[in-house]
Order: sequence, then structure tokens, then C-alpha cells
Amino acid sequence: MTDQRIEGAATELEGQVQNGLGRMTGDGKLQLEGRINEVKGKALDAYGRVIDGLDGLVEKAPAQYQDNARKGLDFARRKPLLTTGIVAGLAILLGGLGRRRQ
Repeated sequence: MTDQRIEGAATELEGQVQNGLGRMTGDGKLQLEGRINEVKGKALDAYGRVIDGLDGLVEKAPAQYQDNARKGLDFARRKPLLTTGIVAGLAILLGGLGRRRQ
């Protein structure tokens, strides 16, 4: 289990507690913060699951590529927001290229 999954579970739990307290006290701001933390926690957990899945794929990769793949995964673990931005940018670029060909 990666740090992102642990942190995600903790953040999600914190959000659930905040949301519940906000509902009990009628504090809309606390409820909103709780919902935001829940979503943030779920996103971190999902990111951690992807990293864990990729870890397994690195082991199956040809030996000549494993070192580079591990370096990439280490970067992704250290900088999750930057990695997500890079992947989103690539998805947008590839999506745009796919539309132009049609």
C-alpha cells in the first residue's frame, strides 16, 4: 500500500467526520469542507491504486526497461499533482490529435 492510499484514506475519513459534524451542528461551511476532503481522499486513494498497479507491471517489464520504469514511478510517488497534470495534458493532446484525423 502506497503512502497516497494511506493519506487518501485518512483524508477521506477526516472529511466524513467533518461532514457529519457539520450536519449535526448545521454548519454549512464545515459540511462543504468535509465533502471536499472526502473527494480529495478518494482521489488520492485512486491515485495510489494506480501506482500500486503500475508497480506490478514494472516487475513484468523486460529487464532493460525496469530501471527507467522504477525511476518514473518514484517521480510519480514524489510529485502526484505534477504527474496528474502531465497525464491530463497528454490526454488532451492525444485527444486533439485523434479528432483532427477524422
